[in-house]
Amino acid sequence: MPNNMQEFANDIAPWLKKVQADYAEVRLEEGKSGRISYRGKLLEVASRTADSGGCVRALYKGGWGFVSFNSLDELRNKLNEAVSLAHMAQKGQKSILADVNVHHQDIKPNTSVTPFDTPLAAKKEVLDQYNEIIWEHKDLQTSMLGYYESWKKKVFLNSQGSLIAQERADATLSMSAIAEKNGQVQQSSLSEGALGDPSKLFKLHGQIESHTQNAIDLLKAPAVVGGRYTVLLNPVIAGVFVHEAFGHLSEADFLYENPQMQETMKLGTVFGKKYLTIIDDPTVPNLRGSYAFDDEGTPAHKNMLITEGVLTGRLHSRETAAKMSECPTGSARAINYRHQPIVRMSNTYIAANPQGPSTEEMIANIKEGIYVKNWYGGQTSMEMFTFSAGQAFMIRKGRIEEMLKPIMLSGNVFETLHNISAIGSDLSYCEGGGCGKGGQYPLPVADGSPHIVINNCLVAGA
Repeated sequence: MPNNMQEFANDIAPWLKKVQADYAEVRLEEGKSGRISYRGKLLEVASRTADSGGCVRALYKGGWGFVSFNSLDELRNKLNEAVSLAHMAQKGQKSILADVNVHHQDIKPNTSVTPFDTPLAAKKEVLDQYNEIIWEHKDLQTSMLGYYESWKKKVFLNSQGSLIAQERADATLSMSAIAEKNGQVQQSSLSEGALGDPSKLFKLHGQIESHTQNAIDLLKAPAVVGGRYTVLLNPVIAGVFVHEAFGHLSEADFLYENPQMQETMKLGTVFGKKYLTIIDDPTVPNLRGSYAFDDEGTPAHKNMLITEGVLTGRLHSRETAAKMSECPTGSARAINYRHQPIVRMSNTYIAANPQGPSTEEMIANIKEGIYVKNWYGGQTSMEMFTFSAGQAFMIRKGRIEEMLKPIMLSGNVFETLHNISAIGSDLSYCEGGGCGKGGQYPLPVADGSPHIVINNCLVAGA
């Protein structure tokens, strides 16, 4: 990584402007990471690594060329190689990218605290405590516990004159407790994350205890009777629903080559009640999906996907925005310099309804239904989804009753959005996940929601 960004930019800018391409860009990265993981009672990995490198991307007559490298000495040759690949991939058509202003910025983290301020050994002491809590319980078959931290600095330059540097640090912690008795196996999982300061990840003793006990309690819980129910979703699984089932459908690199889905996702289509608003916003402070510029040098901004029940936006790269005659949204991101930026979500959430009912009021209004909390798996296929809940409880006559064995929620996302009958005001975010797409995983994101009620949801045993 160059010590003086401006000197480096002055040196490389003439190369970028002279290449035989319609557009070219360079991304440079340096970073470091740490990891601690346990399998069962045993420490499996404790490591620190460092990495640096870069990539060049060039566009010529509609075709992209992309090359990555690990030494700045290779940069000029790699730039020529990317241009050559773009000429090979050219489609004989005009290259189009949505206009973005030229930017010169050096973005610093909004906190001076990073995961690397504390030795890895000190974090291991806390994780040892977590593992002791897990293994104080009987009927455990095995467990998994992991902590990951990273710091990264990125520099972006393009042939249009932009020069942007950004730094970020984040951390995640996850655990799974797997219980077994008489041939029956159940599990309960926790996943948390933090941007910058990771201290909240080392204050989870109570949650570790609760999730471990939950895995054991599931062994004796009854199974659900499959059918259609009114379901109350807590913010964790509601956030996962909006990210997985709806958010990916809003990514324009999926849409612009799919005429059928373009018609389904036509702007102005009514997808829900007036109180339903869905947003993707990388400018929310202090969330893992937050950033100032995407990996194409486009400024991040708040993107309204559904506004008061009506489809009002989608997520774009510069190329997809131009091809669909829409505005770029700052949504093109790559997991690292080895990959090209593709359209990705950031912090995706169902907005709070200030006039919405409290959770207690939602429960009181359900004669027979299911309270669904957390999640541990799922899949989507076009507009169809299936999610597994981490916890579920029967609701009868407005009261939470017995815990159920794991359940699955299935359906069509568009029908389900219309079936949302109540949205609360208690918006919260989950930052423990990482999004996967196009072989790039785990990209830091957050998702969120208030409690929501969905009518006529198909429920089955997991």
